[in-house]
Amino acid sequence: MFYAIVGEDRPGSLDARLQARPAHVGRLEALQEEGRLLLAGPFPAIDSPDPGPAGFSGSLIVAEFASLEAARSWADADPYVSAGIYAHVAVKPFKKVLPA
Repeated sequence: MFYAIVGEDRPGSLDARLQARPAHVGRLEALQEEGRLLLAGPFPAIDSPDPGPAGFSGSLIVAEFASLEAARSWADADPYVSAGIYAHVAVKPFKKVLPA
């Protein structure tokens, strides 16, 4: 089943986010190589694809996991969590309807 992982950034965490990004993206690439990643990306803090110093307000990952517990465990091990970038992470079951 798919699960949506929504991380909310702490204010002022852009520098830490940029430092942890290679490890974070590496984990996403591993999911993609396994055919389990539906989509992933950040939420710009302003209405721009390149928010510059405004940074990001969080991230969305939708990926396939064996269970809610497995999705939560994967999310808890994210480098953005260990670096203190995310203030809060929500993990919810996700049912893909469209595109079919």
